[in-house]
Amino acid sequence: MADEALFEFLHMEIVSHVYKEQQSGKGEMDNKDRAVCVSVLEGMGFRVGQGLIERLTRDSPSFKDELDIMKFVCKDFWTKVFRRQVDNLRTNHQGTYVLQDNKFALLTQLSSGKQYLDQAPKYLAFSCGVVRGALSNLGLESVVTAEVSVMPSCKFQVVIQKL
Repeated sequence: MADEALFEFLHMEIVSHVYKEQQSGKGEMDNKDRAVCVSVLEGMGFRVGQGLIERLTRDSPSFKDELDIMKFVCKDFWTKVFRRQVDNLRTNHQGTYVLQDNKFALLTQLSSGKQYLDQAPKYLAFSCGVVRGALSNLGLESVVTAEVSVMPSCKFQVVIQKL
């Protein structure tokens, strides 16, 4: 339980630090500044995801296909990183996957009401990077985006890039 609280606090402080660094010396942040912050957080998450998946799959047999990799990410990887499995995995069998987490760990502290709904995307950039980094290390280049319509529920859309 203490591990979860520490990770959540560290995540919130990283997000806060990145946004403060970008804003320092300026007044209001514009869309370009926000995009830079999201990119920095996503890059950090990418590297973390690469390292985590490397450790988790060290003793695992190789995966059969793309769907097998996504199932592993939704069950084992998600459980190690976010302390629970994905609630729902959907696919169109053409390289697009939607992972739904109805109580996303990194949004539960913010979910006291609708007033923080507009702040949710900046707290999801790191997680998108984690997923993208994990998939990259498993041989799947992807684009990962997240959306929140009701807190703390979150949908991650993963689009696998065909080479």
